Amino acid sequence: MMLKSVTESFANIIHGLKVGHLTDPVIRRSKRMILDTLGVGFLGTNTEVFHIASQYSKIYTSSVSSTVWGQPDIKLPPTYAAFVNGVAIHSMDFDDTWHPATHPSGAVLPVVTALSEALPQSPKFSGLDLLLAFNIGIEVQGQLMHFSKEANNIPKRFHPPSVVGALGSAAAASKLLGLSLTKCQEALAIAVSHAGAPMANAATQTKPLHVGNAARFGVEAAFLAMLGLQANKQILDLKVGFGAFYDNYSPKVLPNLATYTWLLDQQDVAVKRFPAHLATHWVAEAAESVRKHLVTDRGLLPIDHIQRIVLRIPDVPYVNRPFPDSEHEARHSFQYVACAMLLDGDVTVPSFHHSQINRPQVRELLKKVELEHPLDNLPSFNTLYCEVSVTLKGGATFTERCDTFYGHWRKPLSQEDLQKKFRANASRTLPNDTAESIVKVVEKLEDLEDCSVLTSLLKGSFPQRPLQNYSAYDHSIRNLS
Repeated sequence: MMLKSVTESFANIIHGLKVGHLTDPVIRRSKRMILDTLGVGFLGTNTEVFHIASQYSKIYTSSVSSTVWGQPDIKLPPTYAAFVNGVAIHSMDFDDTWHPATHPSGAVLPVVTALSEALPQSPKFSGLDLLLAFNIGIEVQGQLMHFSKEANNIPKRFHPPSVVGALGSAAAASKLLGLSLTKCQEALAIAVSHAGAPMANAATQTKPLHVGNAARFGVEAAFLAMLGLQANKQILDLKVGFGAFYDNYSPKVLPNLATYTWLLDQQDVAVKRFPAHLATHWVAEAAESVRKHLVTDRGLLPIDHIQRIVLRIPDVPYVNRPFPDSEHEARHSFQYVACAMLLDGDVTVPSFHHSQINRPQVRELLKKVELEHPLDNLPSFNTLYCEVSVTLKGGATFTERCDTFYGHWRKPLSQEDLQKKFRANASRTLPNDTAESIVKVVEKLEDLEDCSVLTSLLKGSFPQRPLQNYSAYDHSIRNLS
């Protein structure tokens, strides 16, 4: 079939890709993404922003409902279940990251779990059906981001999940709804009018809504297309269409189904070991290496002997926060993550609690931090590096560099460590036996005949503990290699 437009070529892969197109590496990598995303979603249900979003969403009711992860007493229409689960996933900035820069899973996984549970399908959706829809949602995001040079760099204007995530969500929903080729085009076009959120709300409680809204709006776009709502079927071809979000927008028709290869086949995603902006993970590893020069055994960091701390990093303004005042600002602060690692020898979920951020020792260290932006250190997750230099009052300087942190797509977490992260995150919400069952189900997801086995496990069954009581969590998350 000769495809006439970029938009039509996207609709063609949404409509035409089958489970037989899934490769072993794509299945393996996407199962890891799914398990990790479920874990950070369960953890995120303990946050204030999740509780605000879920309380708001309770005003919506429907005869069709889907599970809010870890909340057996809350059932919402699938659009709003997708919304609040998406908010939970990004509530602590702990979800996966891809290149070009976006958080791919958070906008898609809530959609496929909500719809696979709510849609009257006979036979029910299988694990392969879920994997296919999930990967189509991931693929659409990746392909869109390859159409712009601007998208290669850490973003400055729009938060990428709010832009490409809405279309990935629409693609995944369209696949599960079985939309026609034409209606897939309509769904993408409708989703573009729902897309976009400015970077000014990074490091605030509103940023997690970008992922939740992407999930919700994509589902709504697919439902509206199914009901016959029309939109511009050339939306991805036009600079005044999807091109409005990116400079240097240069879209290309995708390959046909016979020769199609998945982006996830070619490049893995980054999985975070602590909940903060991805660029801070380079800083953390370099700071950890420097600390070994300054502290022996279980000794304390000699704060009074430190004269200056220099971070050589790319120029990323919204992660340059010299004195963060909130957990969300601290998650987006090169300076704070460096100081937390130097002081404690680790960065974990509890590191971003208010009491940790405002310690006098942290504030004293933050005063000593300076930033340098080497010209060769570009703001791209694929090429950036970090050097941390600590100079003591006697003149001695210790410098360490990180080019690729553990968890980056070039250096992925082991399966054992990824599962440890999931268990630590899920332990705040789920009984151990339920968490273990999810690990086993996701591990063999391609063999699952009925997705309700998974969605029933996502309900959870006991009340959550406040995140402030983090001693047990702290112990388990520190065991990551």
